[in-house]
Amino acid sequence: MDSESQDPDERQFREPDACEIRAARPSDAEAVALIANLPGYRAGTLRLPFQSVEETRQWLEKPAADSINLVAVLSGQVVGNAGMRRHSGRQIHTAHLGMGVHDEFTGRGIGSALLAALVDTADNWLAIKRLELTVYVDNGPAIRLYEKFGFETEGRLRAFAFRNGEYVDAFTMARVRM
Repeated sequence: MDSESQDPDERQFREPDACEIRAARPSDAEAVALIANLPGYRAGTLRLPFQSVEETRQWLEKPAADSINLVAVLSGQVVGNAGMRRHSGRQIHTAHLGMGVHDEFTGRGIGSALLAALVDTADNWLAIKRLELTVYVDNGPAIRLYEKFGFETEGRLRAFAFRNGEYVDAFTMARVRM
């Protein structure tokens, strides 16, 4: 079956010899919650510790309107997730994204595969002109990944979040298609 005749919710984005990128499902809740509770993953997000499987399941069962939620699967294991939410009204041409990879699977191209799927969806299916995100200033690997995909730093957000007992800054980054 070719990808054009598949149900859009079951269509997969796959590069040769890479992980599978697919739509997140409620049945992924346990795996996504496990990843979200890992210290390295959590350190790059705004998530609090001890995210429950039930909270994650509810989020996956009732996604926000105009959002895309993906998971990366490698050898049957969910090893990352990413999401993009389109804004509305006069910002309909923009979307905000977030993503993360399992602590034990960083540096293997999983973040690149997730981001490639989001960028492809934004560019070729949703006509998104501006993709934006925030990233902690000390997250060098993520910043380099975003730059590889054309994101540029637009500003520094001082005391953006409270993480591990201290306030940390973040960069606001965007990719704007001209």
